[in-house]
Amino acid sequence: MEYKINMPPGAARIIRVLNGAGFTGYVVGGCVRDSVMGREPKDWDITTSASPEQVKKLFKRTVDTGIAHGTVTVLTDGDSFEVTTYRVDGKYSDGRHPDSVRFVTELREDLARRDFTINAMAYNDADGLVDEFGGLEDIDRRVIRCVGEAKERFTEDALRMMRALRFGAQLGFEIEENTFDAIRELAHTIEKISAERVREELTKLLISDNPGQVLRLCETGLSKYIFPQLDEMLVCEQNTKFHCYTVGYHTVKVVESVGATVALRYAALLHDVGKLYTKTTIDGVDHFYGHANVSAQFAEKFMQKLKFDNATTELVKLLVTHHDSRIKNMGSVRRLVGAVGAEHVEELLDLMYADMAGKSDYAKSMTPALDRLAQDMRQVVRDGECVKLKDLKISGRDLMEAGFKPGPGMGRILNALLEAVMDDPAKNDKEILMSMARRMDI
Repeated sequence: MEYKINMPPGAARIIRVLNGAGFTGYVVGGCVRDSVMGREPKDWDITTSASPEQVKKLFKRTVDTGIAHGTVTVLTDGDSFEVTTYRVDGKYSDGRHPDSVRFVTELREDLARRDFTINAMAYNDADGLVDEFGGLEDIDRRVIRCVGEAKERFTEDALRMMRALRFGAQLGFEIEENTFDAIRELAHTIEKISAERVREELTKLLISDNPGQVLRLCETGLSKYIFPQLDEMLVCEQNTKFHCYTVGYHTVKVVESVGATVALRYAALLHDVGKLYTKTTIDGVDHFYGHANVSAQFAEKFMQKLKFDNATTELVKLLVTHHDSRIKNMGSVRRLVGAVGAEHVEELLDLMYADMAGKSDYAKSMTPALDRLAQDMRQVVRDGECVKLKDLKISGRDLMEAGFKPGPGMGRILNALLEAVMDDPAKNDKEILMSMARRMDI
């Protein structure tokens, strides 16, 4: 079968210029894989027999983005494309980066150094699809397979093990047996990889269409070095009428049910990890008192370990803290909205519904109660009800003008007024609040 790949005009122009100057050039890697599979490529990378210096001479606008490894970014037609010289890598002493690279002139040598067969295909209009290592066959078989010897590929760069799991999740592919066995043998070498690089691959796996494949971390042994608690969660029983899975398999159900955002998927992954540390059994029934707060504390440390930004870390912690909130009345509803913020209400509800989806039929029979909570929370948001100090019709300045002294006492007064208003919104009136403040002995 012949393939015709519609390259962006800029990429096609670069290849024409390279070929016209006596060199060879191809689009390569993920863009070819995605094109063959009918997916929309995100990036178009180009590989060439021309040296970086020769590439720079052929194009007016270039940037030395990775010159030591043969990469020059060419700016053309309002877009940018990474153009990399054919190369072979030297030894990988640190399991992360080649000690040296050697530029070559044969495409096959360059393709042979790549991670997986599905990423080792190249294309140009003159030669068509170049598939030296069976990438097309593996796409048809829906498998992830290393180019050449799997242990060599993973020894060169241990992150490729995470990439194998990530591509499997993104594409819905299985991991070929020898590739899988090599990951299990070399799983410990993932410790050589920076937290940032591990985070990137784990995140892509989690926000993929198959986030349940996070279980492959356990199957391959990678979890021991990235998230060992997941192994413990898989065997942590929940002998209670609310659950029908272990903590771990419940967690996977939640991850699969929640929205595909970074914060939601990590919140789902971590929302019940605290059950490992809070489990008690009374008369044969398991209880996990306070697990949400313990999970939130763990989530914060886990996200920090992976070098997440503060905003994402705080949001995950917030969602985990409140995912199991108990609501008694509208005052409790307003307090919950105030705790998570109106802007995060839908995310919390998403997590709560996903949590319900991973429970027993008995627990699911309580879905109408969750529906009412969702309705009430959304109503509080729509009505702009007072749920935070800034929503009060009275401020610290108002109290000072009325003769109250600034300090901790004033803060306690304002918080007490807020509590009263969340129980009775009608009290959010400046005169009523001032009268209440004057009667307070704080």
